[in-house]
Amino acid sequence: MQPRIIPEKGVILGDYLIIADLHIGFEEALVKEGKYVPKLLREVINQLINIGKKYGVEKLIIDGDLKHSFVPERREFSEVSTFLESILREFSKVIVVRGNHDTGINWIRKFGVEVVDRAEVEGWTIVHGHEECECKRVIIGHEHPAIRLRDEVGATVKVSAFLRGENIIVLPAFSPWAYGNDLTLNEPISPILKNVDITQLEVIIPVEDEVLSFGKFGELIEAMRKISTL
Repeated sequence: MQPRIIPEKGVILGDYLIIADLHIGFEEALVKEGKYVPKLLREVINQLINIGKKYGVEKLIIDGDLKHSFVPERREFSEVSTFLESILREFSKVIVVRGNHDTGINWIRKFGVEVVDRAEVEGWTIVHGHEECECKRVIIGHEHPAIRLRDEVGATVKVSAFLRGENIIVLPAFSPWAYGNDLTLNEPISPILKNVDITQLEVIIPVEDEVLSFGKFGELIEAMRKISTL
């Protein structure tokens, strides 16, 4: 079975919705740096609930980095609790695949949440992507993939993206504050993605209520290079 990519920055696989990189508590981390942004936890909760209803799925896999801080924070405990209590009213099953930010997260099992290092669904392995994985077909997060698009007059915009190959799907970050790793400028950070020929992966951009294919990454880079020389 092939995962269905949806414009809400996730995939549907079997009876599961799969998303990655919520980074709950990110706003609090910014406050400590003297930066103030609106708290969007309730917006994220409502968005997830609406996605579940829209596509008729009642099971959820969070593919790593449920939370943001590496060091346990009191506010983060409160926000993660609020998130899970709200989500579990709508989803019958929630699995959290441990990510590199998910230190000390076993306490969430008290909500009935499964905490695992990997999940297997319909022949696909779901891991976060911060470690090597000898998997035949894999879905990862961690990378926060994004690309910077340029037009003929030089205007640019950075947008979140899916990357898709025959045996791999890289999810964009679900967090509204995750700005993304611009792969048109930077190398991949995931060791799994580093072992893949990224030029052959299809770039898919979620735009409002649809997803748009921008072709293979290598071809897109070549097209952008030609535009920049006009």
